[in-house]
Amino acid sequence: MADGAGARQARIGPNALIQLAPILDATHGVAARRALFLENGVVDVPDGSEMIEEGPVAAIHQAMRARFPDTARPMARAAGLAVGDYILAHRIPRTAQALLRTLPAGLSTRILSRAILSHAWTFCGSGTVTAEAGHPTTFEIRDNPFVRGETSDRPLCHWHAAVFERLYSSLVHRRAQASEIRCGAQGVSSCRFEINWR
Repeated sequence: MADGAGARQARIGPNALIQLAPILDATHGVAARRALFLENGVVDVPDGSEMIEEGPVAAIHQAMRARFPDTARPMARAAGLAVGDYILAHRIPRTAQALLRTLPAGLSTRILSRAILSHAWTFCGSGTVTAEAGHPTTFEIRDNPFVRGETSDRPLCHWHAAVFERLYSSLVHRRAQASEIRCGAQGVSSCRFEINWR
């Protein structure tokens, strides 16, 4: 489950914006990205030195979907993959990565899932995360702030799915793919993600 202190403080990892900013810049221009950030309480791209408030991050992701409906999904996916790359480059020791890649997928997914749960609040803020390792491996984010208050007839959490996909395809099985099969924005209590590699 999400870290209790993180949930109380409603803070989240800065890469939720750091990796999104250059993608917004490239797709819609620096001025459009700055306006989107400012309108939602963020003066500039975080420097990555500390966790940041959840509210503006969630508001920016939601506003991006509303303002750029045709490009929001690929931008969110690209940003999520970039977050996964950052985690692989800076947060998981190389020796641990090498070990996970040599283990059978069933064992490596259990180890990786536990590690992700122990740091869950860094990507879900005040939401609550649970997981079931196996095939498929599933994650659920209850009260996901990224879609809190939104309504949609289809899943919206492409950013989260992409983060999961990058980690599992890199460390568990190269064919691993992650998809959100139901979303809190669809009127259910939690966002559910499945990771498959067969």
